[in-house]
Amino acid sequence: MTWSRRGVLAGAGGAAALAMVPMGARAAAPARLADAAVPITPAERMARIAKVQGLMQERRIAALLVESGSSLTYFTGIRWSRSERITAAVIPASGQPIVVTPFFEAPSVKETLAIPADLRTWHEDASPFALIADALKGRAGPVAVEQTTRAFITEGLAREGRFEVVSGAALVNACRQIKSPAELALMRIANAVTLAALREAHALMQKGMTARDIGGLVGAATTRMGAENDFALVLLNEASAYPHGSKTPQVVREGSVVLMDCGCVVEDYQSDISRTLVFGEPSARQRKVWDTIRRGQDMVFGAAKVGTPVSALDAAVRRFYEGEGWGPGFALPGLSHRAGHGIGMDGHESPYLVGSDQTPLAPGMCFSNEPGLYIPGEFGMRLEDCWVMTEQGPLSFTPLARSLDDPI
Repeated sequence: MTWSRRGVLAGAGGAAALAMVPMGARAAAPARLADAAVPITPAERMARIAKVQGLMQERRIAALLVESGSSLTYFTGIRWSRSERITAAVIPASGQPIVVTPFFEAPSVKETLAIPADLRTWHEDASPFALIADALKGRAGPVAVEQTTRAFITEGLAREGRFEVVSGAALVNACRQIKSPAELALMRIANAVTLAALREAHALMQKGMTARDIGGLVGAATTRMGAENDFALVLLNEASAYPHGSKTPQVVREGSVVLMDCGCVVEDYQSDISRTLVFGEPSARQRKVWDTIRRGQDMVFGAAKVGTPVSALDAAVRRFYEGEGWGPGFALPGLSHRAGHGIGMDGHESPYLVGSDQTPLAPGMCFSNEPGLYIPGEFGMRLEDCWVMTEQGPLSFTPLARSLDDPI
């Protein structure tokens, strides 16, 4: 069975997989790489707020509403799960942010609040929308709402406040798409952890293991290195032909294609790395496909230049694949998904390396590079590394896979 892409692996899964491995073959526990992580400072969060306030002033927007989620953490430090009870920040175009939360949750919210803010609470029999509207009283212009905000909040805000509600996507993206040196440092650590965990799982892989067993090895190694294990998608044999897997049970056997797509979180920032290998001796066909996807990564990197639309990176690898007889376009056998996605605090965030996204590349933008190839009924292969755009060109956070004989 496949392991959920975003599911958290239980420690017991890793222990069960390790029990299958002879003691003498077990890899040494990796160092706690995540201990080197330096959290984002309150001063940096305040600079983010100042930036978004400047953008609002330029566009004559009164305020930005940000509910629980990664953007709330990005601006305020607050780590809070979404529920029917609203916790949100109102960031005005000028002045101090206002945090709205249920009265009984206020002490818990304060624990992660990392900036000066006016904390306003509401009781269970009151309307949080009225509290938000009151916080916006006397401010001219529309209210922007962070793009992942749930509809009932947007509707309640418009109903209670009687002001125009607009999308805040452009405001948030203008801040979050460009990573700071502190953010890049955290992403480098997260990627280093995941690559080390993949290397350990590869060393411990045994015939007869299931996808869950291998994912357990990755998860156990990730946790030992001090990071939060986010996902470990392992696809075996024919299941590897489907980018996010199949429910048909598979086990490792001689000649198995093993596709591992894994990631972790370090101080809110994510990694996403894929490696594909063959257990035992690869066939000539498997070697040809692996070599093609590795060259496909080079095509993506080769097209990455400051100012180039991100769509051009996807187009470059598709041209190459079509010249090799795959596709055309998204057709199978071939590349049925985009060439990559933005990454940062969310595993998938804008911009996206796909033909419909015309965002120009800018220094500080971070992406995955993952142009796989999939042959339904046989196997699929994908290599994936995360990278940052610089003035000099794309820079990978991790060394690229060298060959099918040295696949991690």
